[in-house]
Amino acid sequence: MDDANAQEQPGTPTAAAFIRDARAQTRPGGFAGPRNPGDAWVEGPSGKFWGKFGSAGLLVFDAGRGVLLQHRAIWSHHGGTWGLPGGALHEGESAVDGALRESWEEAGVPRANVELLFTSVYDVGYWRYTTVAVEAVTSFEAVISDPESLALEWVPLSAVAELSLHPGFGAAWPELRRRLVPRRSE
Repeated sequence: MDDANAQEQPGTPTAAAFIRDARAQTRPGGFAGPRNPGDAWVEGPSGKFWGKFGSAGLLVFDAGRGVLLQHRAIWSHHGGTWGLPGGALHEGESAVDGALRESWEEAGVPRANVELLFTSVYDVGYWRYTTVAVEAVTSFEAVISDPESLALEWVPLSAVAELSLHPGFGAAWPELRRRLVPRRSE
């Protein structure tokens, strides 16, 4: 579907119907600055995964708006699916710090506006992915700040499973959804 013929699809966030610019369809020529040594694939018996030191993503929950999801750029692994802002950890970086750093870099999520709810780890032995779930305690608007996103949207909890989800996030979503309880209701 091209921009001129884009139509809003039922059950999808409005921005999902639009590819915001053509650059999001192809991998950019390069990134500014030196590449971090953690930005590499690791392979083993369970498959190939991104992040030499593991990876982490930030699941931002806002009781009034739902969860913040990233529509992944077409050129990325599992491009065109919806998932969490996140990525490869730096050497020695905790999963919480890595998820907060990556979500700031990709979506402008301010660390001061969120509080930790829980973490959930997917571990295959030689690689692990940590979902860091936080609650937005001060409202903010996400901002696409790098070429890894087609869109960023606040998605109601009831609508998440209707989207084309990144396979890892899709598998984890039912349990993550069950655990999302706002701190303010405790």
